[in-house]
Amino acid sequence: MTAISRVGVATRYSDLVIKDDVAYFSGYVPETSVGASVAEQTKDVLDQIAQSLAEIGSDRSRILHATIWLADMSHFDEMNAVWDAWVVPGEAPARVCVESKLADPGYGLEIQIVAAL
Repeated sequence: MTAISRVGVATRYSDLVIKDDVAYFSGYVPETSVGASVAEQTKDVLDQIAQSLAEIGSDRSRILHATIWLADMSHFDEMNAVWDAWVVPGEAPARVCVESKLADPGYGLEIQIVAAL
């Protein structure tokens, strides 16, 4: 049986769970751009994701799945412009994008990923 590794364990969730060669990340929200444009928040979140992937020896080309929650779907094109420039050409993950009320009214989006190591 393969061990399960948990990183950043809190009462309600772990920041990251690794099983076999797959990493399951919790959602990423803006850290330095709360209240800024959705484009700026998307860049902030994607920078965080890239850093987290690097820390476990993975990268953007190994993302298997992404779920994106937008606070307002009218920002879909704005978010996609940043996303499309960030995703490795030919390596786009399976993806879902929905509108949802987020935990902080300053958040324009939240992104959760699953990636291969």
